[in-house]
Order: sequence, then structure tokens, then C-alpha cells
Amino acid sequence: MPFSYVVYKKHRLVVGTGTGRVTYDEIKARRDQTKGDPDFNSDFNQSDFNQIVDLRAATTVDLTVDQARELASRNIFSPTSRRAFIATTPAVFGMGRMWESYTEIAQKTSQIRIFSNLLSAIDWLGLKDKVDLL
Repeated sequence: MPFSYVVYKKHRLVVGTGTGRVTYDEIKARRDQTKGDPDFNSDFNQSDFNQIVDLRAATTVDLTVDQARELASRNIFSPTSRRAFIATTPAVFGMGRMWESYTEIAQKTSQIRIFSNLLSAIDWLGLKDKVDLL
């Protein structure tokens, strides 16, 4: 499974990890799975959750422009959530920037930022004391 996730309920954090070729179907399936996860969709509100999407091991994210737009418009996180995408290859980083732009255009403005390294993402999320989770 090139795209997986873990919900850290106690820390209000969802960590997704993509490896190799990540496809639209995998991203959509993990989003739907996360939405139904009892640790994410419990007595708490999803707005408490932040997210890290670690794509450092992804070689490509295979999405069309329309698929990226659709995924950005169907956000399961709240507008107050912070979502950090980490990508080290130019193509994957660019896809993350496109997703960020479509999220802003769709006015589903969970705060998305794209980073090229984990430490910058952790700092932006305010998780320096939780580095051991990652």
C-alpha cells in the first residue's frame, strides 16, 4: 500500500505516508478511511486534528488537475486544521503546491503548507515536543 495513515488521537494528529507512485484512488481511499476511523471521527471534532502528509519517499503523485481540484474541495479537516505536506522531489512538491492552491480557491481553507523537510513542517505545526511520533 503506497499510501497509509495513522491517527494519533491523543495528540490530535493524522500522519499520512506516501511511497513510490501514489495514485488518486489511493489518496481518496485513505481520505475516506480516515473520515470513518473511530479515532478520528469520535466524540471529538475533526477540527482538533492537524495532519502531516509525508511524501519524501514518493516518486510521483499521479493526479490529474481535475482530481486534485476534487480532492481539495472535499476536505475532511476543518478550516482551523493545519496540514503540512512534505515533499523532496520537484514533481511531488509541485503537486502539493497545486493542491494547496486548489484548497485556497475552494475556500476550504484548512491551512495547508508544503515543506521540503520534516523539521520545518514539525515547527510550523507546533510539534517539536512530539518528534518521537514521527
